[in-house]
Amino acid sequence: MKKGFIYFHESLSMALASLRANKLRTFLTLLGVIIGVLTIIAVVSVIQGLNSYVYTKMSFYGANDFAVSKFSPVISSIKDYTEQMKRKDLTMEDMQTLRRLCRSCELVGASVDTSQNVKYGNQGIKNVSVRGVTAVDHLIGSVLELERGRYFTQDDEDRSRFVCIIGADVVEKLFPGLDPIGRWIKVGHQNFEVVGIGQRKGKILGFSQDNYVWIPISTFMKIYGSRRTITINIHTSSPEKMAEAQEEVRTILRSIRKRTFKDPDDFSFHTSETFIQLYKSATSGIYFAMIAISSIALLVGGIVIMNIMLVSVTERTKEIGIRMAIGARRKDILIQFLIESAILSGLGGIIGITIGYLIARIVTLTTSIPSKVDPVSIVVAILMSTMVGLFFGIYPANRAAKLNPVEALRSEQ
Repeated sequence: MKKGFIYFHESLSMALASLRANKLRTFLTLLGVIIGVLTIIAVVSVIQGLNSYVYTKMSFYGANDFAVSKFSPVISSIKDYTEQMKRKDLTMEDMQTLRRLCRSCELVGASVDTSQNVKYGNQGIKNVSVRGVTAVDHLIGSVLELERGRYFTQDDEDRSRFVCIIGADVVEKLFPGLDPIGRWIKVGHQNFEVVGIGQRKGKILGFSQDNYVWIPISTFMKIYGSRRTITINIHTSSPEKMAEAQEEVRTILRSIRKRTFKDPDDFSFHTSETFIQLYKSATSGIYFAMIAISSIALLVGGIVIMNIMLVSVTERTKEIGIRMAIGARRKDILIQFLIESAILSGLGGIIGITIGYLIARIVTLTTSIPSKVDPVSIVVAILMSTMVGLFFGIYPANRAAKLNPVEALRSEQ
């Protein structure tokens, strides 16, 4: 065991000495692996960071919450769209029925959306999301936290009051240096009193979550008409209760909409997982392609290592012959060149990981695209780069080990 360690240590020392003796060639050989690994690390870091960010931001509904709507979250064809357009609208009467009959539903609310221009004085914003909500909707799904002011009351909803809660973007653009609470803004052609300001949520995939105006749903229907479908939002007491509540909601809605056992549902359930799965299916192919393309650079780096190692074997033919003449075995020569190849690729991997991480951080700082480096991916990158060196170093090392000692000593190299 001790003798084997001495041979390994000797091979390692000789491999390092050879690399130090040819610094420029070593650097150029490392370059291919560095580029390959840094590309993979940078891409994977951005992908992991983006996934983590999106999964957090896409939690539109809490773990206990879900929504029911007329349309599916994904419509893959014109035929699907046409079929879903034929579905009955979900109405406020449907919501009231669920409030009465659904025992597993702790809170049942409703929302409906449009977009309007919003003005205050000489300041205006185009295409602001206007959402009509029930008095309990701020407690369902992605809970609305207020910076200042109050939520809607049931009295606001019952009396169809012209009050509103506005997002941080609306505050920033319409009320620079002013307190909006108690002031009146124009939403479309109607005036609303600001009673609350939502806390800033930031952007998701470049789209702001703070460019909104919430108004009571009864006021919304009064202005924009009640002949439109709503989204019914439901909160349950626990994640375990959510599946039970969905089945109960399905039974109630199918009953009041007179669906027979042969008919499919003419409504769709939405949860946070629905949107996360949609994101995964939309991006998985793109991410796989990005990593595959990045891996090509690592493959090229391995081929460069093999070519340089072949040149090294040719240049050191006489050295190999001398080593064999004084007792070195073929295995010792093989190990020496494999160690040299593994050190080259492993060192290139470490440098590539460092630069790749720095590039990912720079991308995050300059573009706000999040990045996240998983320690497991670092270990995998080092192992992968080392394995690439070993794989592409096998042929040159084997060629060196099979040299005839006599012919190697006669070499003029």
